[in-house]
Amino acid sequence: MLVEPNYPLQAHNSFGIVAKAFQLVRVQSEADVQAVMADPALRAGPKFVLGGGSNMVLTGDVKPLVLKVELKGMRLVQETDKAWVVEAAAGESWHDLVRWTLDNGWPGLENMALIPGSVGASPVQNIGAYGVELQDRFDSLDAIDLTTGHTFSLNAAQCAFGYRDSVFKHESSGPNGLGLAGKALITRVRFSLRKDWKPVLGYLDLERKMAETGISQPTPMQIFDWVCAIRRAKLPDPAVIGNAGSFFKNPTVTQDQCDDIIARDPKVVHYVLDDGRIKLAAGWLIDACGWKGKAVGNAAVYEKQALVLVNKGGRDNPCTGGEVMTLAKAIQTSVYERFGIRLEPEPVVV
Repeated sequence: MLVEPNYPLQAHNSFGIVAKAFQLVRVQSEADVQAVMADPALRAGPKFVLGGGSNMVLTGDVKPLVLKVELKGMRLVQETDKAWVVEAAAGESWHDLVRWTLDNGWPGLENMALIPGSVGASPVQNIGAYGVELQDRFDSLDAIDLTTGHTFSLNAAQCAFGYRDSVFKHESSGPNGLGLAGKALITRVRFSLRKDWKPVLGYLDLERKMAETGISQPTPMQIFDWVCAIRRAKLPDPAVIGNAGSFFKNPTVTQDQCDDIIARDPKVVHYVLDDGRIKLAAGWLIDACGWKGKAVGNAAVYEKQALVLVNKGGRDNPCTGGEVMTLAKAIQTSVYERFGIRLEPEPVVV
């Protein structure tokens, strides 16, 4: 185990914000975590788990010990009559996992292609796109308790998945509290990919692709290619323009609330959920308030997709976390004043 002091983090957060870790340890094996836990000083202090850095806003230097997850490996762990169960180490790229499963003939993750970040972060956020969420394909995960050093496993119910939510995003309350925020490092994640695969095509962008191509029953790889093309057309590449992907969650409202908004804004983009609630497109709400292309310092709303905030200063003159959050709060106020909807940020603010 090597503890690296004053470690620069600009290259390890997709916004490209300048900050440093007071101390950083690269986790390339479980033994590295155990070495941290065996050190009295490191074990006692707070810790921050860093994956791909694609879903966070750094507002200053990171004082807790940064555990940078670099665990690698992907494999098929089980095949039954009904499904393939695949496993990926937490440090693997999420998109690389999606492509690997399809290359091996194991469909199911294609709608979530090109989501940035690491495999280990995927259950924390319960990532999702185009009608599929991680919880729909999740089997189980392994993790290390950062208070005891013990390893443990969780199934889907124990992860308490919600919309862009999980047990890993909540603080523990009381001796029996279930929150694992800041208390666990995920090492491996397993997915159950059913053999009776059916395409999930209920989103307008995918319906447009079917109409454009004349393909009504696309293969998993065709859906993968469509999703990649859609995302590349709408979302900036973090390697070119710093960003953290979708900055706000799509809010959900009741039918009555939606009817009230439609009465004032008939063009509002919305989707009916299985439980009868309505999901509104946060990007549409932000765009309707006139935010597309607006900026606070070097933080700006992306000109092609209002749901994305970007670092318009590049790596040489980057935005600050403070500029990003000032812009985000101004957008939240604007949307609330017009629609009565409170937008909730997706990224972790550090």
